[in-house]
Formats: sequence, structure tokens, C-alpha cells
Amino acid sequence: MEWTSGYRADIDYTYGYYRELAPGLMDFALLYAGFEPPRRGQDVRYLELGYGQGISLNVHAAANPGEFWGADFNPVHASNAQELARVSGANTQFTDQSFAEMLEREDMPAMDYIALHGIWSWISDENRKVIVDTFRKRLRVGGAVYSSYNTFPGWATAMPLRHIMSIHSQAVGSDIQGMVTRIDAAIDFGKKLSDVGARFFQANPLAKTRLDAIAGQNRNYLAHEYFNEIWTPMYFSELQEWLGEAKLSYACPAACLDHLDAINLTGPQREMLNSLPPSILRETVRDYLQNQQFRKDLYTRGARRLSALERLERLKSVRIALTTTDTAPLSSVDTGIGKVSLRKDIYGPVSEALAANNASVKSIGELSDLPQLAKLPPGGLLESIAVLIGAGRAHPAHDEATAEAVAPQCARLNAHLIERARISGEVGILASPVTGGAVSIGRFELMFAGARAAGHKKPADWAKSAAGTLAQQNQQIIKNGELLTTMEASVDELTAQAKTFADTRLGLFQRLKLVD
Repeated sequence: MEWTSGYRADIDYTYGYYRELAPGLMDFALLYAGFEPPRRGQDVRYLELGYGQGISLNVHAAANPGEFWGADFNPVHASNAQELARVSGANTQFTDQSFAEMLEREDMPAMDYIALHGIWSWISDENRKVIVDTFRKRLRVGGAVYSSYNTFPGWATAMPLRHIMSIHSQAVGSDIQGMVTRIDAAIDFGKKLSDVGARFFQANPLAKTRLDAIAGQNRNYLAHEYFNEIWTPMYFSELQEWLGEAKLSYACPAACLDHLDAINLTGPQREMLNSLPPSILRETVRDYLQNQQFRKDLYTRGARRLSALERLERLKSVRIALTTTDTAPLSSVDTGIGKVSLRKDIYGPVSEALAANNASVKSIGELSDLPQLAKLPPGGLLESIAVLIGAGRAHPAHDEATAEAVAPQCARLNAHLIERARISGEVGILASPVTGGAVSIGRFELMFAGARAAGHKKPADWAKSAAGTLAQQNQQIIKNGELLTTMEASVDELTAQAKTFADTRLGLFQRLKLVD
């Protein structure tokens, strides 16, 4: 078989950042579920299998102490990841070795964290066995594994849709056309099937909804998600059987919102689920109740269960940073059962406390001692923090010494990403030494930050600089669906955006030490 082993390598993967891979978020999820997280410190070791463009791994290597390894057999991905690592100076080992080659390395140390995002669904059973061997041989006792994967029953309806598009791409498309053109043609063919009244779509109306959603997605993402030669969604029970070979046990969801049955299940659904003991059956039933399509799970190798008091004390020591400019109480959150309203009498005081003192970082213990929060219902503070983290409005934070130690690496990486935004909008994040993770930022905001770093002091000057850069590349701004065709119109629009950036977002970026 070719070196690609059936994986799509003729089109680059997207430049996405996946926040649940951050060590701090993994630790919080494990603590919240009552498990001892892996050890942390200067000698912590982290491995990501299939790192894609290396955005997540480079951010986490720059924003956290420790040693970070990555394996991805695509040399284009490795080249991009290695460039970012050279810039930051973080302690990294990026290779273009296969998983099997990486496993055979004698210089590879035992790992505290091993992460793989989506990879499990796109590889052969042979490579899955190698990954399981990697867990067995390279993960420390007490270590954690993050695995996200396509799952059933959520994919059951769409599997035939993926199959026909993949077959069409292979049978009708050609290498000369290019992968994007072949994907477009496959999507159009699927639509024609629906339009002519194919009974599959009549019997499965959600398939048409899924097809319409696919049509609006990034083609580089679709190439890897739908058009690999190997694409295998798996039931939770099947993955559990695989990972059991490496002495791994399911711990909890990696995404904080997924911990909370109260906002993901109806009353009767919770009653049914709670009638079952923690087991493979219980997790499988949960997937059926939610029609789960994609799981983000944390597994551990012998992690210790914490007592109720230990869990509470450990959680109280966790520091929380607000990661939004919106300090108003979170009123609702989108979940598997739709938009769920949140109690203002809980989220109001918690949001106000987090925003106090210029939204300075605060431990959960410090928050719990505040009179207005001490009187919340039992568990109210912890649950609200979990929801705010899950909604992307807050993030676990480093202690001050750690944040100061990793700040130079983050500054170098961020300066590079800001400069890169002048010529490309591919990467839309900056690394925070405060949180150990990344914050999303638009291309124009990155360009404003670059102009500011170059000495331009006023928003109007940032806008002119950005407009000039875009003009050099014959790039135009789209506003309300229309192209702005004059420099004057572009500068006016960018000036308005720059003023908004200065008035709102800049303070957040300075607080999280994304920029000076």
C-alpha cells in the first residue's frame, strides 16, 4: 500500500485549533468528573498523533511547560508544524514518521498525555493496532488519552450519503480535476439524486439536511472527513473494546458541556439513563438519546478516583480566566436538546464576580468565598464554571509563575502569526500564556495588532495599514454581501472595525497576554 495508507494526502488539512486538546482543559474535565489528572510541571510530556498543520500542538507547546511530541506522516504538515516550532522555541519533536515508525523510536519517552483528534475514524485496523500499542507502551500509569471520533448511531443516516459521494468521486472524477472540483461534483450529484426523488432521501429526510450542510463546509475539511479511502464511524462499545487492550478505561467527556445531563437530556431521558449503572450500556444509551455523531472522550490508565472532599479541594485550587469581552450573564447555551435557558440568579453573580477587578484571574476557591456566591445552591458555582468553560467564555488558567515562564514562547509564536496574517487568513488564533490555550481572532484584528506593534498608535492608522496590505494583494473586503471596490470605502470599513477592536477586544488580548 502507498505511504498514505488510504488517507487523503493530496489536499492539505485545515488550519484549525481544537481547544479540548489543551492540557488544562483535559485536567479540568477529569477533575470535574472526579479523577486525578496527570502530573503537571516542567517535565510533563505530551504526544499528539496526527497533528495536521500542527496549530493545536504548537500552541500548547508554546503556552505550557513540558516536552511536546507529534507524529503525522504528511511531510507538508510536518514542514509547517516544524516552522512554527522553530519560531516559538518551544520544546517540541515534530516528525513525518508513521505511527509505527514513531512507536519504534528508542528515544521516545513515556507520555502523560496522548491526543488524537478524529484520526481514529480515518485509519486502517492495522494503524489502530499501532495506536493501541502506543498507548500500551508509551502512556504513563495515571496518564490521559484524548480521542475524538465519528460515532453511531448519529452517522447511521449519513453513511449511505458519504458512500455515494465517495464512489462518485472515484468513478467520475480524475486527478486532473483536483480534489475540490471532485468534491463539488459529488455534492451536486447527491443533490440531483434528491431532486429526482430517490427513495433513500424520502425515507431519510435528515440526509438532505446533512447534504445541504456539507455543501457549505470547507472543502479541505471535507476531503479528509468524507473522502478518505478508509472512513469508519464506531460505536462507543467498539472503541472501549479496542482501548481496553491498552488497559485504558473511559473517564469522562472532554467537552465540559457534555458532562451536564441537565442541559443535554430531557427529564424522562435523565430518569432512564440514571436507572443504569456506569457502564458501556449507559454510555451507549446516552449516544442513542442524543443521536451522537461525534464523541470527544477522555480515557485514563489507572487514574485514581478522588473522594468528594479531594475533588472539591482540587477544583477550588483551579484558577479561571474570563476569555470574552461580554461580561453580561450567559442567558442560554446550545445543547443536544436545543437552546437551554440558564438561571440568571446563578449566572449573574458568577459572571459579575469573574469580571470584577478588570476580569483578573481568580481561583474557584476565591470565588466560592465571596458572600454573593457562597449562598448559591449546592454545586451551582462549579456547574456554572463548567458551562462557561464549555461555552468558550472562560478557561482554566496557569499560576502566575508558569504564565511568566511560557510568555516569551507565546510572544514569539504570536508575532509570527500576526505577521503571517498579512498574506493569509488561514490561521485565526493567538496563544495565551495565561490560559495555556488559544483565543480566536479575525484576520483584520491580527492585522490591526501588527500595525499597532509596528508603532501605529491610532485605529485609523491601523486601518490604513491593513487596507494598503490588502490592496497590494488585490484583495477586497466584502460587506453585506457586496465587494468594496474603492480604497476609500475599504479604509472606512476597516476604520470602523479597528475602533471596535480598540474599544473592546484589545483589552481582552492584553489581559490574556496575546499582545503587549
